[in-house]
Amino acid sequence: MSELSSHGSWPSPISAADVARGVRALAFPSVVGDEVWWEESRPEEGRRTIMRRGADGTLTELLAAPWSVGSRVHEYGGRAFRPVPRRDDKALVRMGVVFVNSPDQRLYLLEHGAAAPVPLTPEPDGPAALRYAEPTLGPDGRSVLCVREQHSQGTVRRSIVSVPLSGRGASDPSAVREIVSGADFYASPTPSPDGTRLAYVRWNHPKMPWDGTELRMGLFDGDGLTGEYTLKGSSEESVVSPVWIDDTSLYAASDWPGFWNLYQVGLTGPAIALYPAEEEFHSPPGRLGDRSFCVLDSGKVVALHGDADMAPGVYDPDTLDLAPVDTDLTSWSMLDTDGRTVVGVAASPTVPQSLVRLDPATGRVEVLRGSMESVPDTAYLPVPRKATFPGRYGAPVHANVYPPTHPEHTEAGPAPYAVWVHGGPVSHATTAFDPLKAYFTSRGIGVVDVNYGGSTGYGRSYRKRLHKEWGVVDVEDVTAVARALVERGEADPERLAVRGPSAGGYTALVAVTGDVFACGVSYFGVTDLLGLVRTTHDFESRFLDTLVGLLPGFVERYRERSPINLASEIDVPVLLLQGLDDPVVTPDQAFAMATALGGRKVPYALVEFEGEAHGFTGEKARRESLEAELALYARVFGFTSDAPPLELATEPPAPRPEPEPEPEPVQAPPDGAEAPGGEPAPEPDAAAPVAGPAARTPEA
Repeated sequence: MSELSSHGSWPSPISAADVARGVRALAFPSVVGDEVWWEESRPEEGRRTIMRRGADGTLTELLAAPWSVGSRVHEYGGRAFRPVPRRDDKALVRMGVVFVNSPDQRLYLLEHGAAAPVPLTPEPDGPAALRYAEPTLGPDGRSVLCVREQHSQGTVRRSIVSVPLSGRGASDPSAVREIVSGADFYASPTPSPDGTRLAYVRWNHPKMPWDGTELRMGLFDGDGLTGEYTLKGSSEESVVSPVWIDDTSLYAASDWPGFWNLYQVGLTGPAIALYPAEEEFHSPPGRLGDRSFCVLDSGKVVALHGDADMAPGVYDPDTLDLAPVDTDLTSWSMLDTDGRTVVGVAASPTVPQSLVRLDPATGRVEVLRGSMESVPDTAYLPVPRKATFPGRYGAPVHANVYPPTHPEHTEAGPAPYAVWVHGGPVSHATTAFDPLKAYFTSRGIGVVDVNYGGSTGYGRSYRKRLHKEWGVVDVEDVTAVARALVERGEADPERLAVRGPSAGGYTALVAVTGDVFACGVSYFGVTDLLGLVRTTHDFESRFLDTLVGLLPGFVERYRERSPINLASEIDVPVLLLQGLDDPVVTPDQAFAMATALGGRKVPYALVEFEGEAHGFTGEKARRESLEAELALYARVFGFTSDAPPLELATEPPAPRPEPEPEPEPVQAPPDGAEAPGGEPAPEPDAAAPVAGPAARTPEA
């Protein structure tokens, strides 16, 4: 063991309780004139509400407990509300709000000044069996278009539907009209300005929306579509976020050139690139309704662009120039406009996530709402540096390095470091303010957040590095970054940790099989790849076809790369944190990993949280998980912390009774997929519903 410094035990004013309760996530802003709406989390209540900022700056919370806005379409959801114009008896236009209620997933309308919302969609046959997302005002002004997801007897079916604002659909299911169906997934229902056409995005298993989508268009008569055809996109091109600029052409983002760039797409003829550049002009399409550009009445486009961190610019179609907006906020997302005013969500390394209003003409940025009531002293906040490290065969690995930061401690010499692995795995880490990182760096523990191969923000070829290589490239990249920090004298080689959520937890667990890390932390991480295929939700049920390989042909690869089968190679302490209501990575994954580690006498802690799903939202879970992580580092790295001690076990947890499995129908193979012998599989019946992931039998 190297000589220990006081890193890790520095006194910090940033407590786990502060981190857990002090952040209210802001998302999906909408603007109409002088009023702005957005989603805002209530961590202390475990719910999300809708906020409105009036013309005079007055803030109003529109949904009181127990109402909670949030969609579970694709499980990850996305935009779940939309302001809609309503006329009262005097023909005055007042804005109401359509929203998805998280507990039952029904669509509701809250009229302006009403005491309570009223339902717009029927009560489903089972809990949350009918789900809605991305509501958009219909061209008639009396309905909303949205993506609907139906769950029935183990099958999942999606479509775009029209829901009347009159509320008739709540008692008469036939009033909710299905506009288009037949594909596995839908997004972005977008009517043309004259209401005669509808554009939307669709894709099918096994593709994910960042792999290949189609931008489709059809003639819209209010009841359905005719004459549909594909405007742009394919199984090897991701097209997202269509916006009509007139009745016969749209803007959309496409990664056809290797990066998500903006294109003008007409009803006929080739699409035209607006501003070709080797940088991203759109965030990854993981959540429905997350838009990174908007079109103004002037014809100009406000577009976010960059890498993992994106900042705004104003594109002028007349001059073909992209003018940057001068702002200190470095990480932007979720733009919206009414044609004149632009709103979005933005942050910097020292400014927490904020709701902002941008004046495109002057470049002035106004903060309308912050995510924290009080911000820690900036002297305790780390300022990250973006770095590129050499990975396997010299391939670049992007990362953000957060050094230990404290106004009274400037100790030289290598420090303990935690290597962070983001979830996804097709996602990315930004440099936006993160109190979780400051919790560790203010105590003397450095953090390096790795955008390993497969991360978004660096083009399609960088994303495709992870194809068939999950559990290999990501592990090599995070290990290479850790070694590079050691070689540069920044990190202590004997006090390195690796941690991550979900897919990041999977990478962390595989990484601790090597000889670099002294401990590992998995937040609801994947431990059994075959188990994940059997139990995870439909949206990601074919994700591993791309990341690992097509089953059953690659079944041994699934076994070889599963942490639960690599437990014999793990000799360092492991912390497993898991929500017991997680539908994405089910609780049996963490429990099985604990059993495997305990069977080998490897020290571990399994900390489970009632009522928590995929991503901890409750204050208790957020606080206790953070304290457990710090306590693990204190125990392994040899310093004294202010967190309660963590008890590590070396015996398997007590066995639990297994629930009775429910029978599932057999899932048809994907169109064009290869059968085990290499022959093309027969085409599935396009009209048949696609079964959920439990229908797959990879071990066969």
